[in-house]
Amino acid sequence: MPKSELQELTAEIIKFRDARRWKQFHNPKDCALSLVLEATEVMEHFQWKNSKEMAKHSRENKDEIADELADVLYWVLLISHDLGIDIYDAAKAKNKKNNMKYPVKKALGKHTKYAKL
Repeated sequence: MPKSELQELTAEIIKFRDARRWKQFHNPKDCALSLVLEATEVMEHFQWKNSKEMAKHSRENKDEIADELADVLYWVLLISHDLGIDIYDAAKAKNKKNNMKYPVKKALGKHTKYAKL
């Protein structure tokens, strides 16, 4: 998603919130809790399922999973906005850090933590 589209989406989220006067409830702690709660709703789709069941469930419940992922993104964009974090730039910077932590030659095909590569 280009930065301008991400900014547009963030503006829509802020407009939605502000029209309802919900900012008063949106301190960083409660927003972070909401983010985690929405992430657990994503996880519920896969809990207790083996690989075959997850693949089938993902196909059959794609719209519901998409809604939950959108809820996670909502909170990420809201928190980053309220804290003055350019999430696009932060994600790009984090990707650079990850590329340094996990060089292809050392990390290829491994799930090992970077400190143990």
